[in-house]
Amino acid sequence: MTGTWPLVRLAVRRDRVLLPAWVIGFAAMVTSSVAATRDLYPTEASLSSAAETINATAALVALYGKVYDPTSLGAISLIKLTAFGSALVGILFAIVMVRHTRAEEETDRLELVSAGVVGRAAPLTAALIVTMGASALLGFLCALGLGGVGLPWAGAMAFGLGWAMSGIVFAGVAAVAAQAMTSARSAIGVAIATVGAGYVLRAVGDLAEGDPGLLSWLSPIGWSQQIRPFAGDRWWVAALPLVAAALLVVAAFVLRSCRDLGAGLVAERPGPARGRLAGVAGLAWRLQRGMLVAWLVGAALMGAVLGSVAHTVAGLLDSPEMARYLEALGGRQGITDAFLAAEVGILGSIVAAYGLAAAARLRAEEANGHAEVLLATPASRLGWAASHLAVALAGVAVIIVASGAAAGLAHGLAVDDVAGQVPRLVGASAAQVPAAWVMVGVVVLLFGLVPRWVSGAWGAFAAFIVLGEFGSLWGLPRWALDLSPFAHSPRLPAPAGVGVDAGQLALLLVVVAALLAVGLVGWRRRDLQP
Repeated sequence: MTGTWPLVRLAVRRDRVLLPAWVIGFAAMVTSSVAATRDLYPTEASLSSAAETINATAALVALYGKVYDPTSLGAISLIKLTAFGSALVGILFAIVMVRHTRAEEETDRLELVSAGVVGRAAPLTAALIVTMGASALLGFLCALGLGGVGLPWAGAMAFGLGWAMSGIVFAGVAAVAAQAMTSARSAIGVAIATVGAGYVLRAVGDLAEGDPGLLSWLSPIGWSQQIRPFAGDRWWVAALPLVAAALLVVAAFVLRSCRDLGAGLVAERPGPARGRLAGVAGLAWRLQRGMLVAWLVGAALMGAVLGSVAHTVAGLLDSPEMARYLEALGGRQGITDAFLAAEVGILGSIVAAYGLAAAARLRAEEANGHAEVLLATPASRLGWAASHLAVALAGVAVIIVASGAAAGLAHGLAVDDVAGQVPRLVGASAAQVPAAWVMVGVVVLLFGLVPRWVSGAWGAFAAFIVLGEFGSLWGLPRWALDLSPFAHSPRLPAPAGVGVDAGQLALLLVVVAALLAVGLVGWRRRDLQP
């Protein structure tokens, strides 16, 4: 453990801007949600009505979970943030963990640091202290903010504990992934896939019989939800993530002791004796194919799970108070389509993260010096950049359409209409592609004009997701909500007679083309930057 505290100070210094900004931003989001909800539901009767509507709408239960106390302002106002927010927190701290472990090894900085008086376990220990400490700080600030706006302090502390535990557990997952994988990109992919699997398990478990179903108890996100802040404050549930985090930390240290610095337990396969790459396009495909396949499999599985439960949505809404809602939405088929449209939109937003990561490979190749070597050959700048962009753009489209096809197949098998449901959901998914492409365009724009700010595209992506989820709740003007490209994606499948706004899709495509053009022109004119 020698050298742990100097490494902690180094990690804190490196993250002195971004990490505090994220922690404070998340805490502020929680506090502002309560203030906005208090104005929307000023009476206990209005709170109860909102809770009954949420709990009776399976699409909302799958997305956000159940309201366990219909008279609690805290339970209603934080319904979107309890499960969905826990997933965002998990992704944030997983990325931070990989940044201070596998990414340091991949860039050889850790080897340089380890040449000093640094113990073998010190780097991993320092990363765990910083990441889990920041997660605990986020939970404390959330509790402080919620109590400060007038909510019960016990519930505020329970909510903060739930978020802190989610961050700690998924930081542990990322620590294990950082030991197993040989690249930071692969480790982040494994960690994010685990978050996604946890969210799907929680969604299916909340829709199943029970309170909640068994699958929710297998998900770290479900644990955060089942602490039930402002609805009983079940503190004992926090023992589950604590035990899981302890096991993951032990596993990470054991795995670290079993490998060499820079190596991973999942060894990279040696390449063929003779090179078979067909120029920069072949190289881009070889570099990106692993991440593409992982995302493709994960998205297809998520689509299949969600499609398989879609037909049960209407059956869960047989309460008399929901009859008029069913009628307004076009009967049971209408509510099923509403559920599918919501899930297709979420899948499209999630897959946009793949496009962002794939396009950001341009900056990684430049910063590592690989681009300089390639461009010393007859390869052109635009040809090299276009090779990675082609993989990013095509990959986004393939992953989104595959998730829609899987959802359509699963739903079609459930309702005995495969031939009808697969084309519907493939088309609905394809309509989400232009919005996801906008994120690729944002990366290219930053890469061409201000390459050191490419990582800022992740901040823009998070801002767009937050706008979509909470903008209406906060009462933001329409122009602010329209800043998110996902706000312009059509909600499909739609009831019969409801058309698609082709103008919105055309606008998104124009924005994508403009972002790509400006970014590529900037890349062609600027110097290489390490």
